[in-house]
Parts: sequence; C-alpha cells; structure tokens
Amino acid sequence: MADEKNAYSFTTSATQQITLRFPGNEGFKMWRGGRLAEVTLAYESWGELSASADNAIIVFTGLSPSAHAASSSQDDSPGWWEHMIGPGKAIDTDRFFVVCANSLGGCYGSTGPISINPDTGRRYGGDFPDVTVEDIASSGYYLMRELGVHKLHAAVGSSMGGMSSIAYAMQYPGEIDYLVSISAAAAALPLTIALRSLQREIIRNDPAWNNGQYDDDHKPLTGMSLARKLGLVSYRAADEWNSKFDRARLPADKLTGKRFEREFEIENYLEYNAQKFINSFDPNSYLYLSRAMDWFDIAEHGGSLEAGMSKLDVRKALVVGVTTDILFPSRQQREIADLMRGTGTEVDYVEIDSTNGHDAFLIDDAQFSPVVKKFLDESL
Repeated sequence: MADEKNAYSFTTSATQQITLRFPGNEGFKMWRGGRLAEVTLAYESWGELSASADNAIIVFTGLSPSAHAASSSQDDSPGWWEHMIGPGKAIDTDRFFVVCANSLGGCYGSTGPISINPDTGRRYGGDFPDVTVEDIASSGYYLMRELGVHKLHAAVGSSMGGMSSIAYAMQYPGEIDYLVSISAAAAALPLTIALRSLQREIIRNDPAWNNGQYDDDHKPLTGMSLARKLGLVSYRAADEWNSKFDRARLPADKLTGKRFEREFEIENYLEYNAQKFINSFDPNSYLYLSRAMDWFDIAEHGGSLEAGMSKLDVRKALVVGVTTDILFPSRQQREIADLMRGTGTEVDYVEIDSTNGHDAFLIDDAQFSPVVKKFLDESL
C-alpha cells in the first residue's frame, strides 16, 4: 500500500515553467470561446527524450494535484504518484521521458485565476475565461510541442486526468500511440455533478469569495474547508471509512468543549486534511476545474458518444475502473472501454476491487502499478 501522505501531498512550485507559443500569434483559443494572450505551464519531467523523440509520456493530473508527481534530482520530496513514476516503476523513467504539467486554470504555477491579466494588471480572479478539459488537453499538446515532441508514446491520466487524456486523443487523432484512462468518464453523472455543484455553491456562499475578487489575506477559507470535506467523503468508499475509523472517539485533550463540534476521529481526519488543503489551493481554481469536469462530454465532439469516441486513433488503450468508486463508478469505465471497442480501438479493460474508492489510483499501489506496468511494458 502506498503512503497516503504522498497521495495527498501538495506543492506550490514546480521545477520548470514554460511559456507556450500558438499559431498566428493569436494566443490560446479556448473551447468555450475565451482567449488567453499568453499561457505559462508549470511542469516537471523525468527521464530523457530519445534521439527520435518517440518515448514521451504525458501524465495529466486530477483536479487538485500539482505537477510534482514524483521525486527527482531537482525536487527530492515525494510526489503524489511516487509509487507509479520512477526508474523501474510502472511508468519507467529509465525508458520513458515523462512529463506532468499543472493544469491550465490551476494554481501551482500554470496560468489560472491567480495569474495577472495583462489587460488590467490585476489578477484575473473570477474574470478568468471558462476552462474546459479540452483546454487542459490542448495546453498539454502545445507543451509537448515546445519540448520537441510531435507524437506521444502514451497519454496517461486518472480522474480529470483520464478525461484530459481522452480529450487529447480526440482533438489530436493519430498523435498518441497508447492511451491510459483511469477512473474517468465519457460524461459526468448527475450524482457527481450534484456533489461538485454543492462544493462550488459552498465556496461561492462564503462572503469572502466576493465574486471571485478576493486577495491573499481574505480568501473564502471556510467555504473551501467545507467543500474539501465533502469532496473527501466522496473520494473514498464507505467500507474504508468503517474499517479505518469505525466509531472511534477523540481523546479528551482534542475536544474543543463546544457543542456540536468534532467528537469522532473521522471528523478530525476531515478537518486535518481540509486545513492542509485550503492553504495550498486557490478557491477560484477549484471552481473552474470542478466545473470543467462537469462540462466534459465526449458527445460534444460529434453529436453522440460514439461519434466523439470514433475520433480516437491510437494503437491501444488501457481503461481501469474501481469497484467501490462512487464518483466515477466502474460502469462508466466499462462504457468508455465499450465505446472505444465499438469504434475500432483495441482496449484492455481492468476492474480493480479496492476498498479505497475513487482515490484508489493514488493509494492502492499493489493493485494499480502492475496493471499500468504490464500495459506500458507490452507497448514497447
């Protein structure tokens, strides 16, 4: 089992940044009509690009992780996917040139709501253009171009990152050989939309949000804390909460003495992780990226799910689901695999029985690493 502390680790800096260039000097045109005159992506890389530039893998993140997916000589602190990326690991940096970027719209060094709007000289805040999964995928495409890669060996992503990997393959057919989608979705389910909508509403109803125009000293931290707690509950499975905490009570020295405040260990766990998160993640980025996940719908790329998925042109795909995932249930992963097969893509589908729910890909090293390793080993 991987270290949960690594899985929930966050960092505000990446070891590298790059300003992207776009055709015609027209800036970055966004999927829903916005435009950014300039885009900077914070990223990290591992391994060496081959002379023929044919060994590159891009790793797309979920909503909240930074580009620091694994330790490196530039930053030896453990990354959020430490068990997956490195020499001899599933994503083997002895063989592959691996790149992970902080998502466009994020807050760990990439252009996002906390960036300065060149038109006003102030932070974008709530005036940042609408961000979609397609935009995140496109920014990854331009990043790899800047790094000298014109065709990927593989695109790998989990959760929102799985959506981004699929979006990359749809928007740039024939430019990925192998595709890995873990715990993603062809389109968000009503339950996941409802949960994320509540999280966004909680943040927006914190008076400090101020229509997205807050400063560093007056952030909507109460709203962020509550939104993060709701998210954490949905990321894990009920049986895991039962086995991990049962009905364990807090010791007397941890009680506040105030009515209705924390009494159970599970409450303390949520509070601890929420407080750790809210001081590292920008509330507006949370709103933008959360909504991007709700908006994503493969059917928008052709009029139906089948038409959208038919745009893929990859040699083979790996689709992985988790039996206890309530956010992106395994039936959605089977749907993705079936759609791919139905439109001519060879697919390996693996369903993992893990107690860790949606976050299993971050935590359940013993089951996930062999699956990804086998697929990538066979791709060579």
